Amino acid sequence: MKIIIAAAALVLGSATLAQAASCEANFKVSGVPIVTAVSFRSWQEFPKAKAPAVLKKLAQAVAAEGFSGISVNKDLSSIDAHQETSGSGRLQTLRVVARQKGAGVRVDAVFGIQPGQVATKEVVRTGLCNIINAAR
Repeated sequence: MKIIIAAAALVLGSATLAQAASCEANFKVSGVPIVTAVSFRSWQEFPKAKAPAVLKKLAQAVAAEGFSGISVNKDLSSIDAHQETSGSGRLQTLRVVARQKGAGVRVDAVFGIQPGQVATKEVVRTGLCNIINAAR
């Protein structure tokens, strides 16, 4: 019986950790640098938050990170933006979404670069998490 209780506690504890995972822990990269487009993604949940208030903070953080063409869609609770840092005219795109999830908000962010472009995951992780953590 003690084993069952310990196993249940372990499962419940790991579920709580997954929900409370930080932006840095949730960071993922997909694609092959230079060869294909690369997507950098992360997310984090914020308890006791409201999506409209979070969306405004996120838009301000996107601007502070140097993005242009910022478009806020309140109906979708999303932000689209871009930046051009290489001088080639090829844009890197950003989408941030703040979804109401019960009494809290889940913030997802995706930053994409085009084939032939490179970015270090450490720099992108820091920038994405600066934006996501603005929801606090």
